[in-house]
This record gives sequence, C-alpha cells and structure tokens, in this order.
Amino acid sequence: MVALRDRDTLYIGIDGGGSKCRASVIDAENRVLGTGVAGPANPLHGYAQTIDSIVRSAALALADAELPPDTLSELVAGVGLAGVNMPRLYHEMDSWAHPFKKMYLTTDQHSACLGAHRGGDGAVIIAGTGSCGYSWVNGRSLLVGGHGFPHGDKGSGAWMGMEAIKYLLMALDGLAEDSRLKDELLKALDARDANEVFEKIGGKSSSHYARMAVPVIECAESGDPVAVAIVRDGAGYISDLADKLWEQKPPRLSMIGGLAPRLRPWLAPHVVERLTDPLDPPEVGCMYFAQQSLAREAEEVKSATNKAGSSALFG
Repeated sequence: MVALRDRDTLYIGIDGGGSKCRASVIDAENRVLGTGVAGPANPLHGYAQTIDSIVRSAALALADAELPPDTLSELVAGVGLAGVNMPRLYHEMDSWAHPFKKMYLTTDQHSACLGAHRGGDGAVIIAGTGSCGYSWVNGRSLLVGGHGFPHGDKGSGAWMGMEAIKYLLMALDGLAEDSRLKDELLKALDARDANEVFEKIGGKSSSHYARMAVPVIECAESGDPVAVAIVRDGAGYISDLADKLWEQKPPRLSMIGGLAPRLRPWLAPHVVERLTDPLDPPEVGCMYFAQQSLAREAEEVKSATNKAGSSALFG
C-alpha cells in the first residue's frame, strides 16, 4: 500500500465506453495506485448500466490500491464517457448524485486526447468498438465522426462486425461468394444457417458486433478478398479522419483503441508516417481533465475574491 499524507489529493480517472469502463486511482504526484475494469459505460445504451460500471470500476480500483472502500468519497473524479457529446446525456450524467468528493465530466474523446498528449494540445483517432477523430488545439475542439453505431462509427470494430454479418447473410442466401470469412464467422457465432445467425446477432449491442471484427481482421491479414475489402474500406475512412484533423494543425496525432494496432498497417502510408504514440491512457487523461478543472475553479475563486476585495477597498 502507498502511504498517503493527509494533504494529498486523490484522483480517479474513469474512462467509459461501449465495451468496458476502466478506472485508475492516481495520487497528487500522478502515480497510478490501482486500476479496476467493469462493464460498458455509455449512457446512450443505458443510464443504470453506466452508473453501475462507474461505481464498480472505482471500487475495484480502490481494492487494487489496497485503499478502504470509503475512500470513494475522498476522490476527485475525472469521468470521460462515450455518448455525452449529446447534450441530453451530458445533463443526465452531470446531474447524477455521485459518490465522489467532486466529479468533472467530459467526453471520452476529450479525455483520450488529453491522455495521449499528457494534458497538452493534440489530436486523436479512436478506433475501438466505435470510431471518431478529435482535436484540441488552442482551447478549441473539433469532433469528426463519432455519430454512433449503427449510423456511423465507420472503421470501428462494431462497423466491421456489421459489414461482416451483412456479407455472411448474403453468402448464406447464395447472393455473395463463399470465402474463408464466411466459415470463420459461422464458427465464431456457432451457427449453421441464416436463421441461427440472426438468432445470435438480432438486437445485439455494438460491443457484440465488435467481437466479429477479430475474424475479419485475421482473414484480411491472410489475404481473404472479402475481408480485405471490408478492412480497406474502414481504413480508408480512418485515413480521411486523420487528414481532416491535420487541418487544425495539432502538434501531435495518435491513434488509440483496441482496433488501432491491427488497423494501422492498412492506413495510408502518409498517415502512418505522422502518427505518434500516445503518452498516457484515456483514464489518465480523465485525471488530467480533473486536475485542470480543479485548477480553473481555484483560479476563478481567487479572481472573484480579489475583485470583491478591490470593490470593498475602493467602493
């Protein structure tokens, strides 16, 4: 256990997305003390699930840090969530009677960007269950994509899975060519025909479709033409995101997310050449956001106090 001083501020960075919620307890010297992972935390797909995942991941992070459960009320939380770029969902989550000392809420894009560039300016492409491009330069943000599954998120794991299932159903109806991808998808779904496929995927979430991205990528890497076409299409979109973000002149651009390492070789060469490795993970970016928000609040209080003092002196 790390010894804590009474004056130490304890932070918790919580990164919530369509597949999982990851939390890290971090001390005032930016040392990660413990980490916990729970289920999905995208309020678009369920407020109660999101709250549960946040609390569970925080409790697991405290346990990993060997800190007592009641430390939860002492934590300054930075929370970056998928979905809260929608004003309704942001208001819903920001109104939550949370268990933390303080909570600062932002989008998962912004916290991921802060993490990738250690609290500084830059841009990120997120390629995981969903996809989007985001830049933060000179206090101005730009979000490209991020419209959610199934309407957007091209190039993401969920999108690849959806495209693969579309192909599979057509192939099973004899309307598309057979391929190794067809066999691998049937194996992954433990299905034999179109009816069984639909039973396995009907009404499922984006994270369920994202699991189908693994056989797509593996088949593409082995040269299967159907899989190659899907991956190239998705990678072309991700390369276009990069070009759009560079128009904002970010000092750095990183690609993050579970799909990023497998997708990187398929990107346009000029994009790969300019990518930089992320410096810190998204949950640490959430902590940077909390630190910056806390500092801004302190500066506002100081400014207001000075203004009130001046008014009393010269009023």
